[in-house]
Amino acid sequence: MAVSESICRLRAYRERNGLSATVRRAWLAAERALFFRHCVLFYCDLSSLKGPAPDLPTSLTVERKRSSSELASDDLETMTSFWNPELATRNIKERFELGASLWLIKSNGRLAGYEWTLKGGTVEPHYFPLGADDVQFLDLQVFPKYRGRAIACFLMTHILHTLAAEGLVRAFGEAAEWNTASLSCYAMTAFRVLGRASKFPLFGHTLIWWPKLQINLPVIAHWTRNEQQTARDHSHTPKPRAVV
Repeated sequence: MAVSESICRLRAYRERNGLSATVRRAWLAAERALFFRHCVLFYCDLSSLKGPAPDLPTSLTVERKRSSSELASDDLETMTSFWNPELATRNIKERFELGASLWLIKSNGRLAGYEWTLKGGTVEPHYFPLGADDVQFLDLQVFPKYRGRAIACFLMTHILHTLAAEGLVRAFGEAAEWNTASLSCYAMTAFRVLGRASKFPLFGHTLIWWPKLQINLPVIAHWTRNEQQTARDHSHTPKPRAVV
């Protein structure tokens, strides 16, 4: 995340919650950045998902949006007013322009959460390239009022089965290692742990570090043959490398 964006988010957080809460939030963010830099990476073999998605509870519905014009004004307001309207609106616009799908989950007709998926690529420099029939899960959000009801798990499961029915091959997601709620959610779905890794921006490139990784090499289909051989020669632990 860019420094300017972090400052903008803290400014918006201060306006909503006051200086004292903002200082605690900034300290927590710094602590996480220093001591919990790794992300837990997940993947799902979509070809293993047979049949339709399990039925949702009667109170829940899922809607898929592919453009801003499909997004109702009240849903847009709920999404953008939750943290920083300016940044949230910009992110929505950028993701739709990339061809991403926005999945809304509603409880009794009211927006309870959402998640984005992007086919064949990633929003930011990723830990490895994705194939044309791969999909990235990102920006999972369940609003505080609806947390603790497994809503995120219902949403992710519905998305996975829908994408499998469309013929996509693999799904990838990630969660910060401090985010126990997201980690628990992934564990309750068809996603499986791929490994842990960290990203470090450096002079316009992104350095990838895989600490103590038991990576499932066949999952990473777009590594070159030489990269795969190097990883095998080093006990399945790839060296840090730069991704443009």
